[in-house]
Amino acid sequence: MADEVKYFVLLKGGKDTEHIYSGKQPRQAALKAASDGATDIKLRERGTKKIHIFKGSIEWVSAPANAPSWLKVQNGKVKKPNVKKIGIERTK
Repeated sequence: MADEVKYFVLLKGGKDTEHIYSGKQPRQAALKAASDGATDIKLRERGTKKIHIFKGSIEWVSAPANAPSWLKVQNGKVKKPNVKKIGIERTK
C-alpha cells in the first residue's frame, strides 16, 4: 500500500535521536526535519534497512496576505524548507 504513513528516525553521528518524523515519502519527513533546523539530514526508515540522506536548508520568504492564523509569521516572513536528496545507504 503506497498510501501508508512511514516513520523516519533522525540520525546524528550514526546514532538514533529522539526525533521521529512521519510522511508517505522520505522527502516529506526530510522537509519537516529541515524546518526544525537540520542541515545534514540522515533519516532511518523504520522497519527497513534504508537510510535516506538529504541536504537541507531554510529560506525566509514573505508571508502570504491570506496566511492562516496557525502559520508562524516573524517580521512578515515565514520559513520555507528546502531539501535535496543525496542518496540512500543500506545497513546490514
